[in-house]
Amino acid sequence: MRAAPVDRKAWSVLIVSTLAFTVCFMVWMMFGVIGIPIKKQLGLNATEFGLLTAMPVLTGSLVRVPLGIWTDRYGGRIVMALLMLATVPAIWLMAYATQYWHFLVIGLFVGLAGGSFSVGTPYVARWFPKSRQGMAMGVYGAGNSGSAVNKFVAPALLVSFGWAMVPQVYAAIMAGTVVLFWLFSHSNPAHLVTSNVSFREQLKALKDPRVLKYCQYYSIVFGGYVALALWMVQYYVGEFGLDIRVAALLAACFSLPGGVLRAIGGLLSDKYGAHKVTWWVMWVSWICLFLLSYPQTDFTIATTAGAKTFHIGLNVYAFTTLLAVLGVAWAFGKASVFKYISDDYPSNIGAISGIVGLAGGLGGFVLPILFGALLDLTGIRSSAFMLMYGVVWVSLIWMYWTEVRKTEVMGRNAPEFHLAG
Repeated sequence: MRAAPVDRKAWSVLIVSTLAFTVCFMVWMMFGVIGIPIKKQLGLNATEFGLLTAMPVLTGSLVRVPLGIWTDRYGGRIVMALLMLATVPAIWLMAYATQYWHFLVIGLFVGLAGGSFSVGTPYVARWFPKSRQGMAMGVYGAGNSGSAVNKFVAPALLVSFGWAMVPQVYAAIMAGTVVLFWLFSHSNPAHLVTSNVSFREQLKALKDPRVLKYCQYYSIVFGGYVALALWMVQYYVGEFGLDIRVAALLAACFSLPGGVLRAIGGLLSDKYGAHKVTWWVMWVSWICLFLLSYPQTDFTIATTAGAKTFHIGLNVYAFTTLLAVLGVAWAFGKASVFKYISDDYPSNIGAISGIVGLAGGLGGFVLPILFGALLDLTGIRSSAFMLMYGVVWVSLIWMYWTEVRKTEVMGRNAPEFHLAG
């Protein structure tokens, strides 16, 4: 069966929107790198560092529902352009912050950039036929690779000019991106939700158990991705004693595939369905997080030849490999969750993607704070992976009882037909 043709404007919208989202995500993840010298400068503990990195994620999450609804009503072009423009002053002011509360407050405004996801997702999806919406949303979602771009750009600027140069350069990049986006994006009035659909009707989706389930899935595949993207540079520095540039490079082995390969996840979801892809994503995540959870351990055994000490723990190479596999799995999972949404809610993508995106973003806000609290409480860095291992267990159990088990029961109860011999 031949794929439906796609308008040239659709490709232009997809490309320039993906560029805009990449820049927004780069800015959103800024504290993942510059937070390390700021932590040293201010003498922060792990919990305070977790809160610092999470503040932009909070506002980027909370604005996703209204932004998704406004996109349905007013169109993605105008909403995206105004959103990006609004972040430029805050990004620039970050360079002049000197106290902890300065960073927290300005971080809230910088975090608006994270809301771009729930704008671009319905915006690009509506330019493509349903059979290719998974691909379109996957390509757009590949803008998550802005997290990896941040890990390449920020350390170079930080080492050469100091951390304050990073927000100044990022503000200039964001301003330039706004101009490019406006020049190469387009509007289509047919994509707007009709005016007789009320705000309350759009929010009724919060009562839908399927939406709550998708929120749970997304809280780990996206929320976990955001949390680890913010946490991993300082994890490498603390756990393996690496230089910040080397640590950022290795952390990008997780961030880059976790962003870029989302497009492949969209294609796989179009071909095999959202359920199959998400089911395998959760199992791969479960295995990787189980192995990553094990802390560096030395134990002594009394033998006939005397006491012998053994060491169990992942070296930097095994750790990075498992982290990269986890990033690939979550890239596919981020796309498959939104394939569920485009299949189940074709006329309300903006509002539903905003709700699910909010849940994922809140996961990205809460998890770094919990990572820091667990580290301060236990002194075990891998406790971050232990926490996420538990979250994946919840997703697997929920998926089994609402999807896998339901399919098995339906299969057993299906009527059988026999041909007379």
